[in-house]
Amino acid sequence: MIESMAEVRSHLADVIDRARREETPTIITRRGRQEAVVIDIEEYQRLRRIADNAEEAWLNRLADEAEAEGMHGSVSLEEMAALLRAQEG
Repeated sequence: MIESMAEVRSHLADVIDRARREETPTIITRRGRQEAVVIDIEEYQRLRRIADNAEEAWLNRLADEAEAEGMHGSVSLEEMAALLRAQEG
């Protein structure tokens, strides 16, 4: 369902009821451009959980990759400090 802002203003309660009862989202347009969507709160929460879980999985994957690379090629903080002191002196 796609409606203009003007249309939605005249019957917002119906748009919300349709989202909740029929699980039908309404895309709201302004000047012909899609600007927002009205969806049921449970659907919104479900989508947020999916996005949060995907982000957490991505971060865990990055951490696993960094851990798998191990210490090869890394420099400790003490070694870095010594290198910087050597460059200054």
